[in-house]
Amino acid sequence: GSAASALGNLGEAATKYIPDIVNILKDEKVDLNVRRSAASALGNLGEAATKYIPDIVNILKDEKVDSGVRGSAASALGNLGEAATKYIPDILNFLKDEKVDSNVRGSAASALGNLGEAATKYIPDILNFLKDEKVDKYVRGSAASALGNLGEAATKYIPDILNILKDEKVDKYVRGSAALALGNLGEAATKYIPDILNILKDEKVDSNVRGSAASALGNLGEAATKYIPDILNILKDEKVDSYIRRSAASALGNLGEAATKYIPDIVNILKDEKVDSNVRGSAALALGNLGEAATKYIPDILNFLKDEKVDSSVRGSAAEALENIKQLKLEEVVVVLNYAYEPNQERLKQNGDFEYWRFWTYFLSGGNDEVKTLLTWVGRPERKAVPPKLTHEQGKKTLEVFLKAWELTQGLTELREDLAKQISEVATNKSVTWKLDNLLLLQSHYNNLKQVNSTNANAVQSVIDNLEVWRWFVRARNTILIHAALWLALIFAYPKFPQVQAIFFWNPWVRRIFGVGYVGFLLAWVPFLRRKLFEPFQPSLLADAGLDNFNDQSYFPESRVKIPISEEILPVTAALPSIKGQIVLEGDSGLGKSMFLRHLVKNSQQILVYLPAQKCHKGVIEAIQDKLHGQAQDAGFLKNLIYSGAIDICIDGLNEVTAETRAKICQFVESYFRGNIIMTTQPLEWTPPSTAKIYKLQPLEQQQIQEFLISRQPRLPKDAQVQGADYAKACTNYLTEVFQQQQAKEELNAVRRILSNPMDLTVVALMLSQGKQPNLFRLQEQQYNLMAAEYLKEWNQEFPLKKFSAAVYEMRLQDKQALPADEFYQVAMSLEDEKYKMVVSRQWQDEKGEAQKEWNFRHDKIMDFFLVQNFLGETDTAEGLLLDRMGDPRFRGVYFLLATLLEIDAAKKLREELIQYAADTKDNTVSNTFVQLFRTR
Repeated sequence: GSAASALGNLGEAATKYIPDIVNILKDEKVDLNVRRSAASALGNLGEAATKYIPDIVNILKDEKVDSGVRGSAASALGNLGEAATKYIPDILNFLKDEKVDSNVRGSAASALGNLGEAATKYIPDILNFLKDEKVDKYVRGSAASALGNLGEAATKYIPDILNILKDEKVDKYVRGSAALALGNLGEAATKYIPDILNILKDEKVDSNVRGSAASALGNLGEAATKYIPDILNILKDEKVDSYIRRSAASALGNLGEAATKYIPDIVNILKDEKVDSNVRGSAALALGNLGEAATKYIPDILNFLKDEKVDSSVRGSAAEALENIKQLKLEEVVVVLNYAYEPNQERLKQNGDFEYWRFWTYFLSGGNDEVKTLLTWVGRPERKAVPPKLTHEQGKKTLEVFLKAWELTQGLTELREDLAKQISEVATNKSVTWKLDNLLLLQSHYNNLKQVNSTNANAVQSVIDNLEVWRWFVRARNTILIHAALWLALIFAYPKFPQVQAIFFWNPWVRRIFGVGYVGFLLAWVPFLRRKLFEPFQPSLLADAGLDNFNDQSYFPESRVKIPISEEILPVTAALPSIKGQIVLEGDSGLGKSMFLRHLVKNSQQILVYLPAQKCHKGVIEAIQDKLHGQAQDAGFLKNLIYSGAIDICIDGLNEVTAETRAKICQFVESYFRGNIIMTTQPLEWTPPSTAKIYKLQPLEQQQIQEFLISRQPRLPKDAQVQGADYAKACTNYLTEVFQQQQAKEELNAVRRILSNPMDLTVVALMLSQGKQPNLFRLQEQQYNLMAAEYLKEWNQEFPLKKFSAAVYEMRLQDKQALPADEFYQVAMSLEDEKYKMVVSRQWQDEKGEAQKEWNFRHDKIMDFFLVQNFLGETDTAEGLLLDRMGDPRFRGVYFLLATLLEIDAAKKLREELIQYAADTKDNTVSNTFVQLFRTR
């Protein structure tokens, strides 16, 4: 029977089964209840069932068929609309047949009432049935109901219906039906409201009739609103029968806005425990029908729902009322869900009441997602409906709903206990990987559970503990990453912003504290970071190398060097391709030590600093600090950088500084044995660093001399008199001439020694290109004479040799490199002339952005030529200088020149003095070379 009813409610989807339903209806062997349900189902399946109306009519006519089945068939015809109207005469005849069971006839009458306009012409017949006292009360009642459903066409019969209502002799059921019919006939019946009200008030009238009268008033709308106080009085009257009061409550609920001001009275009825439960239920439904106006009383209704002492049917009515008032929020609907946890759970299971409350929970909330989530876990769901696995997002949303619901369940003991259990279930679900941003959510649940001493708090705490460990790890990781990113940003900003350089990187306290220890370590040991540290100072670090005036193509790479220990002789570029370890490059003046350093610096990919040895008089670290523009105040950090190999160091001209300065340099080199350091010096008596290897630069061999001379051609003046093939021929002829074997051995050795010196060879090349015959023993003098002659033509005055030489002497004493250009600008311009290249210039911009320029001697040999002018002559000053500067390494080259420039007797005297000095000081490097040079004379 239930299955048949279900098919009737499935609409179009069930229409293909109509033949089967008809067969069930016809089958006499089928249970009567099933057949009745089949008939009802056909009536509900609409147009698709209309072609089976003849079958339904046959069932209706068949006297052998059970009256209940025939009644259901009649009702089905009434529901099938226009298609059944042609059978109205049959239905009417059936209604008239007194032999037919009264229930069936009643159903036929009801069917007529449902067939609308087509049945209106039969209203007199229906009215006759209503009036006929011999007719069964059920048939008469159904006739009254039919009239009420036939609308306007039946309104002219209202007086007759009213008479039935008033007639005390008529059965109460019939009178009640008449009252309800009046209520359904709308405006035409409103003028009879006072009569209906009188029936309601009349205590002598049967309660069923009075109740129906109340219902009728509720259906008559606005016209009945002025009688609301009367209806309310009936509702409040404890002496009145509960059915009447119920009907009065329902009537009030149907009278709309006019009844809203009486809502407090209805609420009071609902709350009154003394009032019959049915009346209270009707009062609840009335509130629901009054809609939004009852909204502020929702808390009262919810409290009413919480009261387990109240009858469940009344609470159900209250729940229905809530659905009509408004869609409930989560905080309101949990009260409804709590009824699934009635103390008598066995009774709940047997009666299915908990499903009833689960339904109302869903229905009253409008089926929103929060309530769906809540119902998935709490409210006694089926275990198979609870998801065994959750995604992270599902778990998070579930706990968020649980958190919101937790406070709302205060006082709802069973629901809260179940909720606590489910919080634990979701939190510990193995398929959910909780994230750090869920920690606050989990902590909130833990606090709630701990507050109520729930045993489920421990499970949540274990999840939090795992996340806490991960949080500290992630926090540490994020802190390190942010800290590293900040320092990385600073290192990229470092080259452009001196403030960043000074404050963050070269300030020891900021770097150590703000750098948390590891920054300084990384800066020292990561090559990329080390390069960044020195990048803004690169021009200053290499300024003394004079790379602006260095053409690497002019460097002669075939110069050779003797390897320590093995004594093997290799090209210097092969033996020392880069600076590795600690190296001393030793060689006579002019052999190309400085040129090789410049070549190394030019081609190195490392960070280098080029230091003339004179600038290390305070110490190497201090000299490097000076080149860092005062930013590197942290000498200790700079030492660490150097020790770690962050910067390669070139120190040129150890022979030109005092023993004290050399000692400082040696001490530095030995202290930083891991650093890459190369030093150059002429041969001298000293104790080199024990950690350094000494490479000795060799003079050029005879074949190399010719190669070197020819290789100078690209660097010769553009207006040179001898160029191209003529220059190469001139070089060959000159070398053939000077290497004649007929020369004395001493003279030949002297020639070879001079020509094996790249610096002297460069002057020879210049002489040959000018068409001059080089004087090997007076090369610098010869170069000067050519320049002085050009100076006279250019400036129309003699070259100020004495004055300029005196200025150079003072410059040397003060360890200055730049010529005093303000005083000797014309001199500097002539010395710089491309034909002589005795000085080179360097240009830069100062801190104000103004252009600056300075001139430096291209080689110490050229400076020595001007210095020696102060030592020549028979003046006391010259003689005094000869003795005073004997131990000064800055003037070593001067004494070598004096060996060839002094008069023979003066040279002999000086030789004796140098030998005596060497005997006293144990330093014979100057005296030995002086003796060798003087011997050639």
